[in-house]
Amino acid sequence: MRLPKHGKSEAELFGALERYRENDMPWRDGRTWAYIYDPGPEAEGVIKRAFSMYLTENGLDPTVFPSAMHMENDVIAIAVDLLHGDDQAVGTFTSGGTESIFCAVKAARDWARQERPEVTRPEILLAETGHASFQKAAHYLGLEPVVVPVDPETFLARPEAMREAITPETVMMVGSAISYAHGVVDPIPELGAIAEETGTWLHVDGCMGGFMLHFLQRLGVDIPEYDFRVPGVSSISMDYHKYAFAAKGASVVIYRSRDLRRHQMYACSNWTGYTVINTSVQSTKSAGPVAASWAILNHFGDDGYMDIARKVWAMTEKIVAGVDAIPGLRILGRPQMNMCSFTSDEVSVFHIADEMKELGWYVQPQLAYGSSPENLHLSINPNSERWADDLIADLAKCVERARELPSGELAAKIEAAFSNLDPEDLTPELFQNLLAMAGVDGTALPGRMAEINEVLNALPVPVRERLLVEYLNELYQPTR
Repeated sequence: MRLPKHGKSEAELFGALERYRENDMPWRDGRTWAYIYDPGPEAEGVIKRAFSMYLTENGLDPTVFPSAMHMENDVIAIAVDLLHGDDQAVGTFTSGGTESIFCAVKAARDWARQERPEVTRPEILLAETGHASFQKAAHYLGLEPVVVPVDPETFLARPEAMREAITPETVMMVGSAISYAHGVVDPIPELGAIAEETGTWLHVDGCMGGFMLHFLQRLGVDIPEYDFRVPGVSSISMDYHKYAFAAKGASVVIYRSRDLRRHQMYACSNWTGYTVINTSVQSTKSAGPVAASWAILNHFGDDGYMDIARKVWAMTEKIVAGVDAIPGLRILGRPQMNMCSFTSDEVSVFHIADEMKELGWYVQPQLAYGSSPENLHLSINPNSERWADDLIADLAKCVERARELPSGELAAKIEAAFSNLDPEDLTPELFQNLLAMAGVDGTALPGRMAEINEVLNALPVPVRERLLVEYLNELYQPTR
């Protein structure tokens, strides 16, 4: 594709955009159970109006657009209140959970440089259920991730195992509230006690759960304390674009004090242009996301979010009971929020996912890792309430359909051929051979994913990761 010689009409432009998204999941129908956090059309209208009002305002410099700073201070204050911070707690608005985590990891690293200068190879300690963004941040920021197995039944971090894994180089420990894969809250009070005892920065990853857990606790759901009520917690990340239903991307990272947050920031006067001072990773950024967050928080208010919490928790209990009742399926752990995962010891969950897609559903496959077998994940939204019974009924049908499909043959062949492969030895020719064996065109998205997921699931993690990098490197190509 080249820049067109002449501009196109609105009809041409938006007609093309509509055609582009013909194969996207029609998420507004409530049948997409991952990636989307949907409170319904009225709230969507509020979000879009506020976002559009501030789409072109730049959040880089508060002296130019003080309204953006005002809204940020408002939404940070709400987060501090929900997370039980005191008058010393402060925070920063970011583009999403990954950026919030990057900011917290940078802050912990730079804090350690000041407070613990003897540390030369800083480590981040996290359970195997900790979000991949911590390992990504470690990769970018020069820290070493140390991953600790969890309880294989509850999928909770094990405090004693975490304590044993702490070394003189450990600068940050991570607990999840909730962990994405299984919807459970790590024992944050016990981790906080270890952090205080060892002088380790404890970050609570509340990107998925930090907002909704507040309301579920008030409903009486059995959830341990996970926020600044716990001594030893230094920082918490919490996404507004998940279960606060703000527009993407909207997240916050909250610190117990200004002294801790200071290490997150960056300034540079060492060039000929304007002085750069950044509170987060981004410099220029639209004020649209913070405006949309401010709008949706005020649109629903406390009562509105309590109503949503009641609705999604009732749906969660219904769906968990429904999955438990389907022969061959079992829930992993016991969800403490409106997210859950389930597996099967009898049938390929990847075939189940494909069969569900044939019936118009999207459920998210997750590969096996550590204590967690391959499984299917559900994010439960209020706008999907009308589909809960249909989801369970169709899921039961798809389990039976999947029983009739061949499974594992291709994965076994590829595992035998490539399981001992050093990822660095994966040449373009080998990559193409693997794709050909899997029946995949490297320049297109496949229709059914079961065999591909079975192959990935069978391979060692480093080979799995390298294959995915190579595939995406082929998939994202300029339109010719």
